[in-house]
Amino acid sequence: MLREGLIYLSESGKAKKVLTGLPVTRGMSRRFVPGETVDELVGAIKEANAAGLAATANYLGEAEKNEANCRAAADVYYDILDRIHTEHLDANVSMKFTQMGQVISQDFLTENLGRVLTKAKEEDTFIRFDMESSEYVDPTLDEFQGFWDQGWRNIGVVLQSYLFRTMDDARRMVELGTRVRICKGAYNEPPEVAYQERHEVDQSFLDAARLLIAEGNYPGIATHDENMIDGVVRFVTEQKVPSDRFEFQMLHGVRRDLQQELVKAGYRVRVYIPFGVSWYPYLMRRLAERPANMLFMAGSVVKESPLGFLWPGGGRNGRGE
Repeated sequence: MLREGLIYLSESGKAKKVLTGLPVTRGMSRRFVPGETVDELVGAIKEANAAGLAATANYLGEAEKNEANCRAAADVYYDILDRIHTEHLDANVSMKFTQMGQVISQDFLTENLGRVLTKAKEEDTFIRFDMESSEYVDPTLDEFQGFWDQGWRNIGVVLQSYLFRTMDDARRMVELGTRVRICKGAYNEPPEVAYQERHEVDQSFLDAARLLIAEGNYPGIATHDENMIDGVVRFVTEQKVPSDRFEFQMLHGVRRDLQQELVKAGYRVRVYIPFGVSWYPYLMRRLAERPANMLFMAGSVVKESPLGFLWPGGGRNGRGE
């Protein structure tokens, strides 16, 4: 019921007009989505860098079927790459194949994305291709390997530990030698393809993280779950893995206290910073994917406050990240 309601709100023009005008809605969005323009994005990256955090920039958008919109998204990423280079920012970018024209045609995607990849290669900036729901896993990984086989090496992908297939996909990416971000996954997946129990998702996450750290190429360990972080820290300590062999990754605005704790402990932390005019559907759909994310985001704010110890779970989140 709650999920259907959130989806309705994400698609309703009237609801958008009302909700985006409310200070509480815009205030929440500003916490997790710093703005709509590249200038606002760059400001957020600079704040992150000043706090000792690296960043990855994401221009909001996906499943685009209009060529003009796909070209416009490529233009935005081109601008971001230029700003990262000219302003010496500690940042890279994250994008979706579907935002760049995957659903239009292979030729269009290759042409549209090619100029962005060329720009990133010229400026030695890394590009990560985000993962969507389970139906997009094969198209995303196959598309990625196609670009990899063409010789692009400054690219990487994302895997989600709640899917049964993830360990096989992780081994495939290790064999390629590419960089992988491992997260738990935020979509509401059916039991035919995904673990439904938290302990199973957690175990899959730790198994994949250990494989990627031991045998992979500079993985991103993306989680706000302190149990998962503790498990990774124990593993790298026992195996004497240098801290420059991997990095932790978190969402912008989520568990900023924990981000700083890891930085102080000597680990590299990167924050995922989304921006763009699509912030409203992004926020609502993220909550709709898993309504528990609403409690998770609210809990992040509470746990950073002096009353954080009152939050159930003492800082441990569920499947979301």
